[in-house]
Formats: sequence, structure tokens, C-alpha cells
Amino acid sequence: MLSEQFKVRFCETDGLAHVSNTVLVQWFESAREPIFRMFTPELDLKNWPLILASYKVDFLKQIFYGQLVDVHTYVSRIGNSAFDVYQEVWQNQQKCATGLTTLVSFDYELQKAKPINDEIKTLLLSHQISL
Repeated sequence: MLSEQFKVRFCETDGLAHVSNTVLVQWFESAREPIFRMFTPELDLKNWPLILASYKVDFLKQIFYGQLVDVHTYVSRIGNSAFDVYQEVWQNQQKCATGLTTLVSFDYELQKAKPINDEIKTLLLSHQISL
């Protein structure tokens, strides 16, 4: 498991005094940075090796301002060129949301998916969880 902690900022709350639904997608992306580094350690945007294919977020409980959140990140599926990242948001020892993102190893010059190399697959496997 990879884990990242965020302080809920005031600007991330909405008129109902809880975290806006759009914020979780940003937290999930930030918490995927260690996975991005497996593909490009320097996070070189000129040679970015991934493309986002889909994401889904499930909201389980409200998340509130003034308290920390922990985002747990796992790999839930590894294919030839695509893989799924499963994430959870926790606040006060309660699971508040989950997310599932599909990323594809991608060659932007050729505009097509490319296989994930064995070295990176091994790294991804070290964070795998069964759902």
C-alpha cells in the first residue's frame, strides 16, 4: 500500500460544509504520484508514458474541513498495457470514499497503447491488492 496524507483546506469545502466531490479526484491523482514515478522517476512531462482511460469515485461518508485525510493507494489489476489503481480516502478511522482509475502505458508519438515492461510490472505487483 502507498499512503498519502492531506490537510483538508477551507477552499475544498462547499456550501454544505463538507469536502466538494470534485476534490477527491485531485487527491487521488496526487496520491498516484509514486505510481507515476515507477514509469518516469523524474515525472518528465515531455516524455509522459501514461494516459488516463477511466475513473470512478464512490462516496461513502462526508469528509469535513479541519481534519486530516489519508489516501491509500493500491494496484488492483495489471494487464498487458493497462492497469487499475484502487484508492481509499479515510478520515477519523472511517473509509469515506473509494476510487478506481484505469491507466494505460501509452506512446504519444504513435498514439497507441504499449506494453508495460517487466520491471515496472514487478513494481506494480508489490502494491497489488485483491478486490
